Amino acid sequence: MPNLSVLAFIGFKDELLAAQVEARSTKAQLEGEVALNGRLQTTISDLSASWELEPVDESREAARGDTLVDQLCYLGAMLRDRVRDALHIRVKRAMAVVCSGFSYDMEVVSHGFVTDISKTDVENEERLHALIDDAEVHGERLAKLFELEVLPHEISSGVDDGGEGRDVD
Repeated sequence: MPNLSVLAFIGFKDELLAAQVEARSTKAQLEGEVALNGRLQTTISDLSASWELEPVDESREAARGDTLVDQLCYLGAMLRDRVRDALHIRVKRAMAVVCSGFSYDMEVVSHGFVTDISKTDVENEERLHALIDDAEVHGERLAKLFELEVLPHEISSGVDDGGEGRDVD
């Protein structure tokens, strides 16, 4: 009959082996998280630089998840403000384009689409969609004139998006 200390040793050895396996798994998971945090930090820095926002302070200790979330929230708010400002500026420029060669009552134009009161809502909606369809090609051309002023230059962060998430021209 095996002695009690031998049985205890075998039990401890099994527990030790199980703990080592779990430790290796945890280490691999943590290494993956550290790599992901690094990629996120690089992406946030690249986006901030491309939109000429205040750069991320990399002198601080390594960014933790909550810091990255704060940075993403800030970046999102700043980008929303920039895009909103760009929209307002470019709509004003588009109005100036209309004024530069056409005679329209800009007060009327500034209220958006003009509906025909003698038509039903459905008829006006159909007319609106037809106008939008007719303006598609010319609107795209005008938008491309403003694109360089609105969008930042692309900066490659080394992340391959596989072509997803981009419009094809």
